[in-house]
Amino acid sequence: MYRRQQGFTLIEIAIVLVIIGLLLGGILKGQELITSARVRNLISQQDGIKAAFFGFQDRFRAFPGDYTAATTNIANVAATAACNGGNGNGNGQVETANNEMILAWEHLSKAGFITGTYTCAAAEGNTTTPVNPYNVYVRLIYDGAYGIAGGGQARHNIKTGAQVPVEIIAEIDRKIDDGAPYTGGFQFSAYQGNAAAAPTENGAATCTSGNTTAATWNATNGNTNCGGSSLL
Repeated sequence: MYRRQQGFTLIEIAIVLVIIGLLLGGILKGQELITSARVRNLISQQDGIKAAFFGFQDRFRAFPGDYTAATTNIANVAATAACNGGNGNGNGQVETANNEMILAWEHLSKAGFITGTYTCAAAEGNTTTPVNPYNVYVRLIYDGAYGIAGGGQARHNIKTGAQVPVEIIAEIDRKIDDGAPYTGGFQFSAYQGNAAAAPTENGAATCTSGNTTAATWNATNGNTNCGGSSLL
């Protein structure tokens, strides 16, 4: 007696493969869109702070955080003792002295150059400092803590804060600069912010492949704790 063999036809198998392909394509495209959105978000934040920094300088002829007449010329700047009474020391550098790198956010926000309202205090916190999309503090400061082992030339820079996936940082660098972690206007930064650990460099499991100007971002190793710095 003839028994019909049960199974899938070639057409049925082809349909299933097409459906699987469409599902995988949708997932991958969704991940790509999420990555692109995060890249744009961080770039927008960095660009916004740059514009605010230079706009403040243009209006007051001083840097935010370093401005000596902030309590006189900017409404509602608090006379906080930990922040030199709300005024900078006027030496042309936004530094850690008198917490000027925290006071800068109060000057910028209360002068209307950035959204939100920040008030300086002795330490960075949710009411004193903006955060990146990963909820880590951003920093505007004059220092050399960027580039190869934190050995950059001291200058004003904006640190993204830590906890940024390496593929995001690498894509930011490719879009706005030269794509290299130790050259150009956007470089690696080990600034920790309020993260559990500081970003690391020079190794297979770290953010960068080495500590020379020829190094690259380790964009495919899955490191989720990296950071960068936009030089001003």
